[in-house]
Amino acid sequence: MFTKFRILPVLLLLGFVISCNMGSQKKDSGESEEEIIESVPMNDQLVDDFNKSKLIFYSLPSPLETAMLIKKAGATFDPDILNPIGNISRYNTNSKMALNLGIYSADLSYASLFDQSQITIEYMGNARKLADKLGILGAVDEETIKKLEQNMNNREVVMDIISEAYMNSNAYLSENNRAAVSVMVLTGGWIEGLYLATSLTKGDLQNNKKLVERILYQKLSLVTLLNMMETYRDNAEVAKLINELKGLESVFEKVTIVNTSDVEARTDTNNKVTVIKANSEIEISPSDYISLCEKVEELRSDFIL
Repeated sequence: MFTKFRILPVLLLLGFVISCNMGSQKKDSGESEEEIIESVPMNDQLVDDFNKSKLIFYSLPSPLETAMLIKKAGATFDPDILNPIGNISRYNTNSKMALNLGIYSADLSYASLFDQSQITIEYMGNARKLADKLGILGAVDEETIKKLEQNMNNREVVMDIISEAYMNSNAYLSENNRAAVSVMVLTGGWIEGLYLATSLTKGDLQNNKKLVERILYQKLSLVTLLNMMETYRDNAEVAKLINELKGLESVFEKVTIVNTSDVEARTDTNNKVTVIKANSEIEISPSDYISLCEKVEELRSDFIL
């Protein structure tokens, strides 16, 4: 028996689709949003290109974005599923430090969105320690911690601080020829977000269907992540991670995602961006969903030990 989910995902942003066809003239300020957002005629070639590329271009959510999805789905905060603060003493290799920088980033994002002030500060402290060990200069410094403490009652500022620290870490690594380490940070953050989400559903497809939908859609994000990692396969630690994630990919193959409507493109002429949408139907059996949750837990346990 399979369980079906019907959702309307935003699958692809195509700024280049309209860049050659739209002028730079601005709409009058009095015009409505409906007048600014207009349909773009679709042709067979564009639909074909979309179907071929949607897996590649599906965005990899940041830890903060994943935490926002968890909260939006109506889930609750559970401190018991976080990577314990004390585990940081175990992380002495570049791979473990990078993976758990991503993991702690996901945990503090989750905590901050549920207004867990003290936990957020503690986990930001751990993120700072790992960033320092990795030589990521200035990504999470004393000023960042101080600013976080001063603004704990302002969720928007807290989210900005967390997002900036995470992006600064990855930008520093990428710009200093340490992209393989950056990929490991991204992997840790993505796996932890997936672990938090699957843990909150307790392996039950009927337990928070909105959250289950987002979990199943991570099948596409995994393709994106593996494509990124292949570039750095010559790094032994990245190669090891690829092999581990291939096991997760095998489980995700049990998830079926099928477009159930025509592909639609809508264009924001001000920002020169086209958003392509399609109704999709996702199928997975209860037993396969349990296997997926177990595989995610297995990978995450390996990362944090």
